[in-house]
Amino acid sequence: MKLEILHAAPRDRDPDAPIRPPLLFVHGAFAGAWCWSETFLPWFAARGWDCRALSLRGHGGSEGRERLDSFRLRDYAEDVTTVLDGLDAPPVLIGHSMGGMVVQKVLEERESTGEIAGAVLMASVPPKGLLEGAMAMASQHPNLYWTVLQIQTTGRSASGLRPVEDALFHSQPTPAESARYADLLQGESLTVINDMTWADVPRPPLRVLPLLVMGATEDWFVPPTQVRATAAYHGVEPHLFPDIGHAMMMDRGWERIAAALLDWLEVTYGQDME
Repeated sequence: MKLEILHAAPRDRDPDAPIRPPLLFVHGAFAGAWCWSETFLPWFAARGWDCRALSLRGHGGSEGRERLDSFRLRDYAEDVTTVLDGLDAPPVLIGHSMGGMVVQKVLEERESTGEIAGAVLMASVPPKGLLEGAMAMASQHPNLYWTVLQIQTTGRSASGLRPVEDALFHSQPTPAESARYADLLQGESLTVINDMTWADVPRPPLRVLPLLVMGATEDWFVPPTQVRATAAYHGVEPHLFPDIGHAMMMDRGWERIAAALLDWLEVTYGQDME
């Protein structure tokens, strides 16, 4: 399976600085590697971190779009392991939304192997699955729930994408941005959604790796209650950011998220990894 991998090599890095693990970014549902390309990839590369973002099979520029619904959550996890197996050093896996669930599935098999340096879950699907969140969305944000359902089942929304934009972005995108995102968004595997709801949720973690859980106060897809539940499940403290929507790497103010992540990376990996 040919995968799209975007690479941003580190720039202006001090050769005497400690060796840092590469960063591997994993996108969420309906998206692709493109969601990292304008913000996090160049921002972290400019600060000396070797960055990659992959498009999971059937997404972005990766193969398999025509048979998207045949893919399982474990197939997406296999895509991540394929990329990390080709790296020169164990990476920090950074997963957003569905990508956070994919990262948690990778940790099931690889957490204690020494092949992963750590993990970051950004607005991640909770390890216990989607069901509770879907019920809350249907109750609290019915327009969003029915819009997402329409897009998933028919490929379009009769009422437009405004409810989705309101959930993704606390700060309203410009018309040009809205049009561009509408062209880039795509369907998601119904089989993977079923896996994330109940059929293949992660096993309880070993928690031997550094792990950071981040979320946004204005997120309607993964609200703060679910971010706290994810953090509690993994035995860490949640980090919640005000005035940010679900698209934490794209919303206005994304630099605050990047700066907090950078602080954690520098504290966690400040020593030479060799």
